[in-house]
Amino acid sequence: MKINYSFFLIILLLAFTKNQAQETQGNAELSGTKKILTLKEAVEIALENSDAAALAKTKVKTSKLDLDITKNNSYPSVEATGQYLRLSSAHVDSNLQSNNSSSSGSSAPLKVDQLIIGQVNVTMPFFNGFKLKNSINTSESLYKAETFSEKHSKEQLGIEIVTLFSTLYKAQQLTTLIEDNLKTAEQRVKDFTAMEENGLIARNDLLKAQLQQSNVQLSLDNAKKNTAIANYKLITLLKLPETTAIEIDIETIKKDMISNQENKTAGERNDLKSLELKKAAAESNIKIAKGNYYPSISLSGGYITFDLNNVLTVTNAMNVGVGLSYDLSNIFKNGKQVKLAQSKAKETEIEVAMMSDQIKEEVFQAKENYALSLKQSSVYEKALEQATENYRIVKDKYDNNLSDTNDLLEADNQQLQAKINQALSKADIAQKYYELQYASGKLINSLNITPN
Repeated sequence: MKINYSFFLIILLLAFTKNQAQETQGNAELSGTKKILTLKEAVEIALENSDAAALAKTKVKTSKLDLDITKNNSYPSVEATGQYLRLSSAHVDSNLQSNNSSSSGSSAPLKVDQLIIGQVNVTMPFFNGFKLKNSINTSESLYKAETFSEKHSKEQLGIEIVTLFSTLYKAQQLTTLIEDNLKTAEQRVKDFTAMEENGLIARNDLLKAQLQQSNVQLSLDNAKKNTAIANYKLITLLKLPETTAIEIDIETIKKDMISNQENKTAGERNDLKSLELKKAAAESNIKIAKGNYYPSISLSGGYITFDLNNVLTVTNAMNVGVGLSYDLSNIFKNGKQVKLAQSKAKETEIEVAMMSDQIKEEVFQAKENYALSLKQSSVYEKALEQATENYRIVKDKYDNNLSDTNDLLEADNQQLQAKINQALSKADIAQKYYELQYASGKLINSLNITPN
């Protein structure tokens, strides 16, 4: 039997190509799609895609519709009705019928078998104790308050992105530093293993090096876990695919911070302005409650047509009048409503005062935290230089048998911790700076994001 070796070669080649493609696809799915983001870009995506931003916009629309509905109450109401009634064996007595019967003698009974009524009524509120005017004022204040609440929700989204960015960047930097330290620890274990086999060091020194390697590996696993969690939280907030791996453009963030520090634009806390407008709405509600002490007056007009078959027909009947209504029980009952409205207004007034003090405290604390982060960064820079020099000296002594393994490992740990502190302090400066912008009510402006 003749074997076609070319055929088998082609099959093997296709199988190899397929396996390579599957392996490449699997690696791509494992690593995810990398996306480089600046802080500004991340906040813009959040303002566009997040559920919190969508909810804030919807609340503004709802409040605007409520205002429009309240304003519609100031317009006249027009009501048109019509009826057609079929009557069966109706007996009708009227003065007109009696007069006609007496003048003409006896007559045949009238056949009254249908009734048609049509009317149009127009009612216009004229005076109701200024309740309508104050209701519109209340709705307008609540609508404006909701617009400021939406602006504050953008600030909240912004600071949430800042926090997640800081957390992710710290976790990524920590992972990188520990990975580098793990390579050093692994190489040290290899060197110590060879030295221990040749009787140059005690087994106890090798065990210490192996223990340090294990501790570094545990720290690395924990750092990778924290990186994955921070990345997942960020992509969830931004509504990005779950396989997205965020890479932070830290250099652009640094440049933006430097340029933004030159911007001295004053900020305002939108949450405070929103609460102040709610206070104004509560004051309008007091006037609404007091309006119940007054009568309600309305103007009315209408047109009616009436046809009772074979008996009476009325057309072009126009009417104009004034309506007055007054609930006498409000003289005794309405006092509680007024006191309730006054109490709610007082609550809002106290809340405004409390929030004002809270904002002052937040701004002061944010300023102090930012100043501290700058000082700490300077100290960490010097500490890194000191730790690096200390490790160099200890390593040189160890190589010359002037220090032991404990000194070497301790110096290595101190150097790693100094690198971590120095790297994380950079992220702290950015985070504390933007926390200060948030406390001052100008985070979105500091990122040069144009409000929608």
